[in-house]
Amino acid sequence: MKNKVSQIPEFREYYLAEFELYDGECFITFNIVGIDEYRNEITVAVTNRGGISHQTFDLKADDNGLYFEYGLYCEKIRLDAFEQIKECA
Repeated sequence: MKNKVSQIPEFREYYLAEFELYDGECFITFNIVGIDEYRNEITVAVTNRGGISHQTFDLKADDNGLYFEYGLYCEKIRLDAFEQIKECA
């Protein structure tokens, strides 16, 4: 049985979680802004080469969990790879 977005127990735990992808030249940073369970979409802030953009991707599922595809080669970026940002005290 494949996972569905609606099976995520608590969406708020992913808010602003961060993931870095190295594209061969520099790091691209993704921060989760929101997850729409009804449309199966994820909205992320993408920081790439000094620019920041707000992008929405289709959220997909396979046997290994939830992911979205990014870039020319459709790199799978899995939700479980995102880490919470630690707050500075």
